[in-house]
Amino acid sequence: MAELKCILWDVDGTLADTERDGHRVAFNMAFEEAGMDRRWNVETYGELLKVTGGKERMQFDIKRGGMADMPYEKVAALHARKTIHYQTLIADGLIPLRSGVLRLLEEAYAEGITLGISTTTTPAALDALIEHSLGKEWFDRFAVLAAGDVVPAKKPAPDIYNYAMEKLAVKPEHTLALEDSGNGWLSAKAANLKTVITVNGYTANQDFDGADLIVSELGDKGCEAIQVLGNKHGLTGLEYVTLSHFKSIMAG
Repeated sequence: MAELKCILWDVDGTLADTERDGHRVAFNMAFEEAGMDRRWNVETYGELLKVTGGKERMQFDIKRGGMADMPYEKVAALHARKTIHYQTLIADGLIPLRSGVLRLLEEAYAEGITLGISTTTTPAALDALIEHSLGKEWFDRFAVLAAGDVVPAKKPAPDIYNYAMEKLAVKPEHTLALEDSGNGWLSAKAANLKTVITVNGYTANQDFDGADLIVSELGDKGCEAIQVLGNKHGLTGLEYVTLSHFKSIMAG
């Protein structure tokens, strides 16, 4: 029976539903600012999410002919401008946390469970979300902020999770991952982590076979009951997800 000692959270789509109305909009703002004709609509961005990393998505779109060829330096510069636009969207309160996220973070922190971030989003984008959607105190409450290019291989490679666990000196058998995407699930699985999936509009039909719990939201007391899409451990009382559910998954 393994004790829950650490929870590692993905960011985009997990802490907040940032992709459609955050990153996608910010990319289009950067494209327009640069005088480009290319815009990523909701469907196109859903296709591009199969590629992990913003600069990598742009390079993929170039290779498939979606946008004009450009040197990597311009890709990086556009991505930097996109990040600034994204930070503004966050600061304006346009991208709230997903249901149940703050409740579970606060309960886990109060119990002394180590909390960390394992994401492919840029450190600047992560900082903006923490400051404006969680609060500045969470910069200290998260024991590690593993983000962006800190590891060479992004999800679905396990590198970002392995990096975070190494920094925290925790073992996989005591660590739970929170994810929302197929690539994120593959990353956590490759790092030998038990994983809870909260799907969103972009990821609901992706393959999460083998994940420990798959739900529509983490949910909150008094709100509409969540949808349970996969329940490997036969957990009960899943009107919303609790810290006790997380502990049961680790013990199962």
